Amino acid sequence: MLKKLCIYIPSILVLLFVLEWQYARKYLFYEKKTMLPLEVALQAAGGNKKELQKVLHYYKKNPIDSLKYKAACFLIENMPFYIYSSGEQLENYKSYYAWLKVRKGKTAQQVSDSVKKVFGAMKEPKKKRDIMEMDSAYLCHNIDWAFKVWQEQPWGKNISFETFCEYLLPYRIGDEPLTYWREIYYKKYNSLLDSLRMSDTLDKEDPLVAARYLMARLPDKKTFFTSITPFSFGHIGPEFVQYKVGSCRELADFEIYLFRALGIPCAIDYLPARNDTNFGHLWTIVWDKNGEGYMSDFMTFLTRVRKCALYRQGGTAKIYRYTFSVNRELHEQMSQYGEKVHPFWHIPKFKDVTFDYAYSYQKNLVIPLEKQYKEKRSGRIAYLCASNRDRWIPVDWTEYDAGHLAFRYVRKGAVLRVATYEKGSLHFLTDPFYLDKETNAPHYYSVGKKTQDMVLYAKFNLKEESSFRNRMIGGVFTGSNHSDFSDEDTLFIIQSKPDRLNTTVKCWSDKEYRYLRYIGRPKAHCNVSAVAFYEKNDTVALTGKIIGTPEHEKQNGDHDYTNVFDGKTWTSFDYSKPTGGWAGLDLGKEVKVDRIVYTPRNRDNYVRPGDVYELFYCERDWQSAGTIKATADSLVFRNIPENALLLLRNHTRGKDERIFVYENGEQQWR
Repeated sequence: MLKKLCIYIPSILVLLFVLEWQYARKYLFYEKKTMLPLEVALQAAGGNKKELQKVLHYYKKNPIDSLKYKAACFLIENMPFYIYSSGEQLENYKSYYAWLKVRKGKTAQQVSDSVKKVFGAMKEPKKKRDIMEMDSAYLCHNIDWAFKVWQEQPWGKNISFETFCEYLLPYRIGDEPLTYWREIYYKKYNSLLDSLRMSDTLDKEDPLVAARYLMARLPDKKTFFTSITPFSFGHIGPEFVQYKVGSCRELADFEIYLFRALGIPCAIDYLPARNDTNFGHLWTIVWDKNGEGYMSDFMTFLTRVRKCALYRQGGTAKIYRYTFSVNRELHEQMSQYGEKVHPFWHIPKFKDVTFDYAYSYQKNLVIPLEKQYKEKRSGRIAYLCASNRDRWIPVDWTEYDAGHLAFRYVRKGAVLRVATYEKGSLHFLTDPFYLDKETNAPHYYSVGKKTQDMVLYAKFNLKEESSFRNRMIGGVFTGSNHSDFSDEDTLFIIQSKPDRLNTTVKCWSDKEYRYLRYIGRPKAHCNVSAVAFYEKNDTVALTGKIIGTPEHEKQNGDHDYTNVFDGKTWTSFDYSKPTGGWAGLDLGKEVKVDRIVYTPRNRDNYVRPGDVYELFYCERDWQSAGTIKATADSLVFRNIPENALLLLRNHTRGKDERIFVYENGEQQWR
């Protein structure tokens, strides 16, 4: 299962993106079309042209370096499209990743706040362009080291020059500052492959074997995932990713530097949007000697793409692969229509690899004329859009021909809609529709006259919290009149996964007890957010001295057992050991318990009493169906259009909200 993701475009990256586009538009796409890419790039270098020419002359003078000359041309031709940020304060803030590695029980947010407090406010970083900053010594060092590992490693013989240029040669990943990383990584990690190179039994000529061998022998495999940062860094660079903490971006970047420094070609594949959550995701891809793709997600074992969970699950319409080179063919295809394209396609440094992951897909997704809005649009490019909260993100494109509007190789399992991009905004051509994995016919969410009443329990897909809810199955509530619970009786055993914030059950025993507790099932870390015991006809929960697992070491920051009885459903207990955790009350006197209310550990996406919620349904645009202040852990909305795509917004707190439909009396997340 993919973890919650992390692909987003923070403010600094948006600015860099705009600068990249303006620069590329000026120097490559719209002027001097008769010039070769290398000539245009050298002209774009301005005063730095001589540094780049040094590299070309250095490799051109010796016939033995003919491939290195071609490699230098490849890098320089694509160099105008790379911009990065630099500054002392930016580097100071990146200390966050070192501190996060040794956080000592602190949460990621606490570490982030500490960075801001120590270093003060972030100053606007300087923007620099590779083409104007590239040093000849740096570029030659990168080329020489890339060729060294390609030619010296036994698996290099199965790597073509084209693959080498795109997936092993590049001196950077994205927008990180330029550093001498290849030699550093090589000296630190190359010895881990010594026994493989001397092996007579392993296929040491297979890059996949080398990648797996290397990952299995890393001295520090521990990772920590968080999408929280004190600043929107983008790619943080080769030094800080070695801490193996952060989002999927940082973990994938580490693997890219590692593999490429040791001659293993690799790339980053990503999805810009996916179903069931509001984030994209990215991971590392490598290939065996036969060209079969294997993916590493969050630095996990390299799994064959066509056997991994992502391959079968669907739920994301399109998947792309980052490339160092600009996809000039794609740009030419889109530019023929003479209109400003959506920012995602401004500088297409990627290629479509959807088919590689397409277990369930629509080869030709045709949008019938009767499903298109009647008013015509002026745009000539139609975009296929996926959902992100109440917004829509273009993930594919085609020529807008109302008579034959079709997209190719679209994975099933996602809610989509079609739009044009005009004057900087999307203009929709269709209602949202769901591309079902079992059928070939899209289901359109077109609002009719029929209405229905709804009972809602959450604002976000609880699938992300299934592990927390499952951990309560088998949990036991007990009562005793001895502090060591030596004579405890069972009050209730949880037998099913909770599906709402508060679950109320009847106590099985009619005896009186002084000591009450909840015992987590084995291997569940006693995950629970809240427990409340009630006497008959009483609306106020029993109180007493909070007691819990004696040896609890408070290793999990704010997830202490005292949270179970603090009256807050958004705090929780996460025992430091898999088994043996419990939390309870010493009532000070013997009491007869009538009922028990419990709440699973959660991310605060259930309906919370006291918060203000507004329900929206999609009828061309989002329409409000009313606002309610919650008085319980559920909301009732009446006379809501049937067959509508819905979104529940919490105006009081939080930002995790996800589209859903209401079918068979339940929220079905999309």
